[in-house]
Amino acid sequence: MTNKIICLIIGYFFGSFLTAEIVTRRLTGRPCRELGTSGNPGMANVMAHLGFVPGIIVLAGDLGKTIAAMLLVHFAFDQSHLALYYTMLGLVLGHNIPFYQPRHGGKGVAVTCMAVFIINPFWGLISDAVGMLVVFATQYLCVGAIVIPAFFIIPTVIFYGKEAGLIAIALSLIMYWRHFPALSQIPKGTCEKTDVIGAFRKKFFKH
Repeated sequence: MTNKIICLIIGYFFGSFLTAEIVTRRLTGRPCRELGTSGNPGMANVMAHLGFVPGIIVLAGDLGKTIAAMLLVHFAFDQSHLALYYTMLGLVLGHNIPFYQPRHGGKGVAVTCMAVFIINPFWGLISDAVGMLVVFATQYLCVGAIVIPAFFIIPTVIFYGKEAGLIAIALSLIMYWRHFPALSQIPKGTCEKTDVIGAFRKKFFKH
């Protein structure tokens, strides 16, 4: 039990480092919660309002802290897959509910994408790809976000057991909770759509 708590704490500490907060304050002098309409400290919000490069920096920071936390746990503390699952849970909790601003955390999408890939590169990549395909098909980022951890539950239970499966379910529920406001707007037709493919074409294939 002690090892699991330590993994959670390590993950939470790294997860609480919000790259978007640093980038936004550096470029605007204001906290990220005042950026755009969502105030979300994530890549999508930063990229939409501050530009492509700042958004990529935020993405790199979120992916980097995930890699750093999980490598630290794996090589310096506990090499079991279950340890990585607890670290992933800590990372997501830290990113979503950082101790210094618990009401203004992120949604943990990039963190989750990288964490599942580190735990199982094959099924993690498939889970991420399925989530992205859902975004392409629906143009709803929130739907793709909840699909990623939900899809990863199946290989988790098959390969890593019930305890890891419960953590995967918890992560899926957390993702659903963080995206519920947007999801509830879909039936009303008021949820914002994002044409990822169209935006990519405009950025790199301008005529």
